[in-house]
This record gives sequence, structure tokens and C-alpha cells, in this order.
Amino acid sequence: MFAVSSPQSGRVSVPLAHRYGPCAPLQTKDELSLAQRLHRDRVRTKYITRRMSRSNRPQSSDASTVSVPTRLGSSYDSQQYLVTVGLGTPAVPQTLVLTTESDLSWVQCKPCNSSNCYPQKLPPFDPSRSSTYTTIPCDSQECRDLAAGLGGNGCTSNWECGFYIHYGSGANTTGVYSSDALTLGPGAVVENFHFGCGHDQEGPFGNEGKYDGVLALGRLPESLVGQTSAEHGGAFSLCLPPTGDSTGFLAFGAPENTSDFVFTPLLTMDDQPWFYQLMLTGISVGGQQLDIPAAVFREGMILASSTTITALQDTAYAALRTAFRSAMAEYPLAPPTAQLDTCYNLTGYDNVTVPTVSLTFRGGATVDLDASSGLLLDGCLAFWNTDGDEYTGLIGSLNQRTIEVLYDLPGSRVGFRTGAC
Repeated sequence: MFAVSSPQSGRVSVPLAHRYGPCAPLQTKDELSLAQRLHRDRVRTKYITRRMSRSNRPQSSDASTVSVPTRLGSSYDSQQYLVTVGLGTPAVPQTLVLTTESDLSWVQCKPCNSSNCYPQKLPPFDPSRSSTYTTIPCDSQECRDLAAGLGGNGCTSNWECGFYIHYGSGANTTGVYSSDALTLGPGAVVENFHFGCGHDQEGPFGNEGKYDGVLALGRLPESLVGQTSAEHGGAFSLCLPPTGDSTGFLAFGAPENTSDFVFTPLLTMDDQPWFYQLMLTGISVGGQQLDIPAAVFREGMILASSTTITALQDTAYAALRTAFRSAMAEYPLAPPTAQLDTCYNLTGYDNVTVPTVSLTFRGGATVDLDASSGLLLDGCLAFWNTDGDEYTGLIGSLNQRTIEVLYDLPGSRVGFRTGAC
């Protein structure tokens, strides 16, 4: 099976694993060093935060291409979590990289030779073997909706709807906008699921990944969330596992009981509505609220699943670093690692006491980050700065570990439940 159903009525839960951990559905060797992965993460973070900041938003787009109006940005390989679903009839397993920062899901499809597609463990999806596969006509409303952000009708030579997604790293995928059955779990099939059948992938997608494509969970109607809103009410949860040898979950539908969650409003920028944006209002270390002016957080924070490190505005990061170093004064500092400047040599310590770091959001929702897995990466504080208070911040995946994050789109809110996986 591709998923397991939750005992809660109306919810479907899909196992979620770290891309390079032993629980990953595709066992691959991580050919990138920590420094290389963090460099890619940093580039991706800068792309997103600058794109979201008011003073740096693009004013125009290339109307000759067709895309859902969002770009993943930076390096594709910074994405870390995988899910396995079934595509087609009969359902064929597809191991996909999960992202909340994009809206169009896609898989590599035949015909696709080695020069047009990156290597993956199983053969690319073969539409000819699925009895429910169809292409979307380029004169359809669905194709017009897909192209709405950039203009053009997306017609291919066969009068099919074409799609094109360009990533900030220079990678891109091109193919045919398509429809087929998507199996999430036993009895949980999304009929007529719209996705991109990718025939030509170019650029640094990462040959070491060997995944089959992308499962997009953004806010626009083209995402899986939008397409399943009638069945699951436009709500879903993510719980990222604490380590690579454990699993978390992706669940569709709201829990029956949300009393264990704390909620904060979900923000929306009119010209860039696809990101999940929150308003951070304060940070505490060891129970002590840091003295950070409210204006520092005015650009908000993007909640991201596919970047690792949290980026704070410079003033906020400086205050956090000072307080954290003070609380960790008994442990020797180590040289910086790949732009992480608060690192410790913990060799020989059987037990390390890490101070509680808490994030407070608009409305008073306070979230304690998991001290054992959600603060340190290889002995380094998993935060860095945005290079200015004028930039939007970003909450990376490491800080979200073990926390169920509930995305409640109809309620325009995001909830947090600690210790959930």
C-alpha cells in the first residue's frame, strides 16, 4: 500500500520520511557534504525571502512560458522529505519530494530518455499503461487557469496543454499538463488529479536523489490541497520526523479534536498568495523573552518544508545568538560550519543541556521547539540571518521536527501541536 488511513474519520495519512534516512522509500547515498547541502539551502532561502520582501518583488514575467505562478527557487536538492503515492490505474508507486512552496505536482513521464530526464530508481511513469490517464486540452479552462499568472494558452503541437516550471537554481521541467487517478491510501483515490507529465528536465535536479517528481502542497487551486478541498475541507497536517531513522506523516483533513493545538492567523500577500506566511512576534530562550522590537518582524515569516535552516531578520538573529551562547556558555565553541556561526564541540559530553527556544506568533500562539532534534544541526544552532531586517524570514524544516503543523486554509490559520511524531 502507498499509505495508511488514520483512525480519525475523514483523514488520510501518508508516511513521511527523510530523504537520506534508512526509512526513506528510496535508499540512496548522500553524495553531498553538509557544507554543500547548507550552501544550497542558503541560496534557496535567500531566493524565497527576497522574492517575498516588498522591496524585491519581480514586476513582470516571461509570457512565452506557462507555469503555475510560483517558483520553487534556489536548489531543488535542498528539499528533504519523501512520500510514496500511487499514480494511474492500476496504481504505480511514485516516490515524490514534498514541498509546501509550490503548487503544481509533476512526475517524470515516458517518453523520456537519459538526456532529457535525470536518473530515478524505477522507470518513469508510462501514461500508456494507465486506463484513466488523459491530457488536458489547451483550450480548456484548466489550461487557462494554469497559465493565468504568466499569460498564453500553453498549446503544444498536439493541441495539449503544456506546462513549464522554472526553478531559481536554473533547473526547469517541461511537459504536458495531465490528469489521472492519484491513490493516497486504501479507498482514498483522487480522481482526475491534475499534474505535470514531465518529458524534459534540465539543470541541477540532483542525480543522487533518484526520486520520481514533486508533490506540491501550496495554497493555489492547482496544488494537491486545492484539488482535494471538497473531500478534505482544504486542511492538511505535516509532522516531520525527529531523525532520519523514524517517520512522520502527511495527513489530509482536519483532526476531530484540535484542543492540543495553538493557532495563529495565516497571512496572505495579494501579489504572492501561494506561500504560507505567519507573523512572528517574539522569541524566548530559557523562558526569557528576548528584547526584539516588534517592527523587526514586520515582513513576516514563510513556513517552509523544503529548506532546513530558519532565517531570522538580522536584529532578531543577533538577539537569539547572544542569548543562546550565554545559556550554552559551559560548552566550548567550535569553528563555524557552512555559514552556521554558533557551533559547539560536544565531544566527550554524555548529556548536553540545551535551553528551550520558543517562538511566539500573532495571537499569542507559543511553540517550544524540540530541544533534542529541532535546534542543533551537527552541533550548530540551526538559525542564520536574512542579511537585513527588511527581508521576509523563513522557518525551516529542522525547527518543525516532531511538531504537527496543521494548515487550515478555510479557517485562515495554522496550528501547532508539539510532540506529535
